[in-house]
Amino acid sequence: MGAGMGAASGQPGRYQRSSSGMVGALLITLLVIGAYVAFRACSRTDLQVEPDHVDYLAEVGIAQQAGEQVVYPSSLPRGWFATQLTLDPGRPTGLQLSMLTGGNEYVGFVQSPDSAPALLARYVDASPASGDPVDVPGAVDGQVERWDVWTDTGGDTALVARHGRATLLLFGTVSQAQLEQLAGTLTSAPVSS
Repeated sequence: MGAGMGAASGQPGRYQRSSSGMVGALLITLLVIGAYVAFRACSRTDLQVEPDHVDYLAEVGIAQQAGEQVVYPSSLPRGWFATQLTLDPGRPTGLQLSMLTGGNEYVGFVQSPDSAPALLARYVDASPASGDPVDVPGAVDGQVERWDVWTDTGGDTALVARHGRATLLLFGTVSQAQLEQLAGTLTSAPVSS
């Protein structure tokens, strides 16, 4: 046996490596992955996205234990659920609660140190139309009964009232009667466990 034959059988074969070859292989791999993802996206029939359900009462209870003074709905109408709660600590505390009805209509509640015009411009419309004020018995533990009514051309209605140093705003695409019903559940009482 010659020396050339033993060297050839004891070592792995050599092939040409280049950076362009590696880039080409990477591109082919990415194309295969992209084709698979596109196929799965086109062939799926269950692309329904469900909104989050938030236990807002638990979060309000935690804020109260931390010393925050918050106003919140003691309960939501049947079929409604909270989707998001944001708390801004301070005096007065800021609170934003987003809700959806059973018919997927949006309702929002805000407790803020900002003025009513600022909140209306931010959440409802830059120039909403004023309506006749309404009395909501029992709102915020009987402390806030008179609410100003505002509407916009897009069909949103808003109820606005002052509570201490905070402005309270209820708004959404639901009827004024539904907003008044929700306003009647507003409380600042400690959350019962």
